[in-house]
Amino acid sequence: MQQLLSTRQLLFNAQKRKYAVPAFNIHNMETLQVVTETAAELHSPLILAATPSTVAYAGADYLVAMAAVAAARTDIPIALHLDHHERFSDIQQAIDAGFSSCMIDASRAPFSVNVERTNEVLAYAHRYDVTVEAELGRLVGIEDDLVVNEKVSMYTNPQDAVRFIEETGIDSLAVAIGTAHGLYKGTPELDFDRLEAIHRVVDTPLVLHGASDVPDELVQRAISLGICKVNIATDLKIPFSAAIQSYFQQHPEATDPRKYLNPAKEAMRVVVRHKIAVCGSAGKY
Repeated sequence: MQQLLSTRQLLFNAQKRKYAVPAFNIHNMETLQVVTETAAELHSPLILAATPSTVAYAGADYLVAMAAVAAARTDIPIALHLDHHERFSDIQQAIDAGFSSCMIDASRAPFSVNVERTNEVLAYAHRYDVTVEAELGRLVGIEDDLVVNEKVSMYTNPQDAVRFIEETGIDSLAVAIGTAHGLYKGTPELDFDRLEAIHRVVDTPLVLHGASDVPDELVQRAISLGICKVNIATDLKIPFSAAIQSYFQQHPEATDPRKYLNPAKEAMRVVVRHKIAVCGSAGKY
């Protein structure tokens, strides 16, 4: 029976073969079904990501159980990842529940505190072969209750990245190069020179957050410059919710969730297929 995996080998394979593993934020059984079924159909490795509010909404044990069923139904490698968690106690509880990957987001803290909090999580997670992602630099926008505006946003410094990796031994590093959480007001301007400089001096797998609403060609250029995990959230929520709204407009008397959730799942499936194609991960397993 296929089990949930850490992201270690998934990201190393992507790094070596120059594609990215899509990390889709899931919120319930339906969204988890869509991304796992579609990834299996396209033979793509997959990371299921859950933010703090998703864990609070669904429960870590429910998410682990659903992800374990999905993994058992397919041969593709699947990791269950905690996204943007800030409290050690929450990460510890989720690891104990069965999550196979986690992110400690101390990017708002000073460098030394970020290192200290990351090492605390690493010491616990690695006991259970759980991989750890950290973030250096800050992304603008909103992710759950995390709000960062443009005035306090900071890009990742390549030499800071080297030092951070040396002081932590982190498994993967999310870098800030101009992406943002949520939707963009215009076309994002990504600092590819910065990304190339980071990639040149570190061997650790690099992660792109805030990839929703970023033009495909920009995401693919980032992948060519070392990004091997791409986070996708908002681009999934919009078609899912829009399809439900449309269904109720056409069927105001509807009460059966099985009726109005199916069109939502199909709308999301189209986006998942497209994002997998953008990441270049189709056919890699």
